[in-house]
Amino acid sequence: MSHFTTVQTEIKDITVLKKVLKDLGFQFTEAKANEKVFVRGYARQRAQADIAIHISKSYDIGVVITEKGVKFIADWWGVETTRGITEQEFLKLVVRRYALEKVKQEVVKKGYTIALEEEKQDQTIHIKLRKFA
Repeated sequence: MSHFTTVQTEIKDITVLKKVLKDLGFQFTEAKANEKVFVRGYARQRAQADIAIHISKSYDIGVVITEKGVKFIADWWGVETTRGITEQEFLKLVVRRYALEKVKQEVVKKGYTIALEEEKQDQTIHIKLRKFA
């Protein structure tokens, strides 16, 4: 019986996702063209993905790229047991940073510069923009 669970997201920009993963300190391996990488789970079970995020010595989180967005696949019990991060915590962390990076990317495209980026105690993020005429 497989321990792997898949979670669909709205993440579509793989370049931004990879930046977020690097910024968060996650190491990962990308599949070469027309190939897949293996994602490790319980009792040496494996699943295939486009990117394998190396969470611990024996568990990974896979990124499967689809037309609807990215799916994360993992043995979440093993991830939580070995890394101390739950599925919900991981998703919240990555999706939140992804949204921030996408906003920053879009405002820069529109000619703004980011004057200040500040995270409040309630975990809201405030960004002050400037635009010179």
